[in-house]
Amino acid sequence: MDTAKDLPVAVIGAGPIGLAAAAHLLDRGIEPLVLEAGPTAATAVRGWAHVRLFSTWAELTDPAAEKLLAPTGWTRPEETAYPTGGEWAEHYLQPLADALGDRVRYATTVTGVARAGRDRVVDTDRDAQPFTVHAVRADGAEERTLVRAVIDASGTWATPGPLGADGLPALGERAAADRITYRIPDLADPAVRARYAGRTTAVVGSGASAFTALAALADLSGEAPGTHTLWIVRRGIGTNTYGGGQADQLPARGALGLAAKAAVDDGNATAVTGFRTAAVERAGDRLVLVAEDGRRSDPVDEVIALTGLRPDLTYLAELRLALDERLQAPVALAPLIDPNVHSCGTVYPHGATELSHPEPDVYLAGMKSYGRAPTFLALTGFEQVRSIAAALAGDHEAAARVELTLPETGVCGGSGLTTGADTAPAETTQSEGCCTPATTGLLQITPTENR
Repeated sequence: MDTAKDLPVAVIGAGPIGLAAAAHLLDRGIEPLVLEAGPTAATAVRGWAHVRLFSTWAELTDPAAEKLLAPTGWTRPEETAYPTGGEWAEHYLQPLADALGDRVRYATTVTGVARAGRDRVVDTDRDAQPFTVHAVRADGAEERTLVRAVIDASGTWATPGPLGADGLPALGERAAADRITYRIPDLADPAVRARYAGRTTAVVGSGASAFTALAALADLSGEAPGTHTLWIVRRGIGTNTYGGGQADQLPARGALGLAAKAAVDDGNATAVTGFRTAAVERAGDRLVLVAEDGRRSDPVDEVIALTGLRPDLTYLAELRLALDERLQAPVALAPLIDPNVHSCGTVYPHGATELSHPEPDVYLAGMKSYGRAPTFLALTGFEQVRSIAAALAGDHEAAARVELTLPETGVCGGSGLTTGADTAPAETTQSEGCCTPATTGLLQITPTENR
C-alpha cells in the first residue's frame, strides 16, 4: 500500500470550489483527484446557465486557479461584468478543469467514503489508514480509490428543499410532480416560456432565487396577458423582506430584491403571507396549495418551489462527522452562519479549523459546508479551500490565517428577512440580525459552489 503522503487528495465535485481546491492543492505540491458526477465541469452551474450572478467577475475567480490558468493563455473577463452561470462555466470553470487535465475524472458518482478497512465504529489504527472512495462510472463500472484526504465540494444543487413547510414533501406533492419545478425556469426557452405564459404560477420561497423568478414572470406578464404569480411566503413581509436595495454592497443583489418588490407593487404578483404548505391538491387540471392552518390558495397552473437546498450526506455515513443539528453544517462553523442570527451577509473568518471533523483530513467545503444556510458566496469557498490546502500541506500558520471580508446586505435584523447566495435558492427567515462590520484589515475574498 502506498504511504499516505504519496496518495492524492480526493476532491468531490468539479464546480467552482472543487476546482479551486484542486488548484490550491497543486500550488502546495499535493496531487488532487477531482471526481465529478456530471459529463463536464460545473454540471450544476450549467443547470442554472440562464441565471445571472450578483457577483462580478472580480469576485468569481480564485487566485490559485488564475495562476494555473495563466500558462494556457486564459485572460480574466471584464472584472465589473456580471456573468450568467453559463458564462461562468464556459469562460472560467471549464478552462480551469481543462488545465487540470486528467486529474479531473468525469461521469464518476461517489457512492461512499470510509477509512480503508474500518467502518465508523472501529477505533483501532483508524487514523493511520488512508481513505477509500467508492464510486460508480456512467457505464456501471465500480471503482475503489485510496486517498490521503477528502474535500467534499459537491454542493447542494442536487437536493432541493420540498414544498412542505416541515421540511418533508407536502401531501400530494409527489403526485403533482408534473406541475412542480424546483429550479428557476429559463423563460428564454420557447417551450419553457409556453408553460408559464398566460397562466397563474405559485412561487414558493423568499430568497434570491424566488426574487429572480418573480422578476422574470413579471416581465413575461407584460408580453403575455393573463400571466400572474402567487408569491407564497411562510412568514410576513416587512421592510427588510426584499433585502438591502440600494444600500446593498453587492448592487446587483440589491437590485434583484427591488425587482421582486416591483412585481408585487405593480400587481404582477400577489403575496400570500404566513402560508406554510401542508398539501397539494388537484382542482381539475389545476393545483391548489393547502396551508397548515387550512387556508387554500387560488388555483394555479404551475408551482415553482424555491425553498432552499440541503446537503446529501448519505455517502459519508461511515465517516465521523460533527454536524450542527439544525443546519447540517460543521459544528464550529454553524454559529457563524446561522440564518436565525446573522442577517447582514457578514461571515466571520473561517477555514480549516472551523471545517474540521472528528475524522481527521475530511472537510466539507463550499456550499456543502453551509448545510442548509443560504448565505454562501464563492469568495467564502475560495478562502476555505486555501486554508484547507495549507492545513493538508502542514502549513498550520497559513491555515490559521483565514481572512475574509464579505459585502453586506445593507439591512439588519427584523423577522422575515432573507438573504440568499449568489445562486442558491433560499427560503430561510432570519431574526435578531447582526449588523457589526466585517473584521477589517483582512484578506479579501466572495459566488456559489455546486457541481
